[in-house]
Amino acid sequence: MSLKRESDSAILLRLNQEYVDAFMNADVDWYREHLADDFEGIESDGSLLNKADFLLNTLKGPDVIDYKLVSVEVRLYRDVALVRATGLWTGKNGCQGLSRYTDVYLKTTIGWKIVSAQITRAPRSEARGHYPHLE
Repeated sequence: MSLKRESDSAILLRLNQEYVDAFMNADVDWYREHLADDFEGIESDGSLLNKADFLLNTLKGPDVIDYKLVSVEVRLYRDVALVRATGLWTGKNGCQGLSRYTDVYLKTTIGWKIVSAQITRAPRSEARGHYPHLE
């Protein structure tokens, strides 16, 4: 049983990195393949995107010039998984910030599909709380 979980964890870690790479490279085809048809994404500004909206947004290309994952955590619940991560980014205007996101994956007969994604972004400033992965 634990071998299966390790295998799923490895797959989800790879998919998470591919998700970030697809974002940085405006790879609409990757998202078309890996997002569930009923996918919903919540952006930092609170806007809600369905799959079609997300793909159109991806075509515009990233709004950052650099994105580095700092930590990634995978939690498995049978055929559902949460991938939570923290990343550091640099905007096209040189502003630096931090993002935290949670992606929800569902294991289907054809593999893991992303059904939901929510991201929070903030400019990098003095921390108001404890950020153990950044210290």
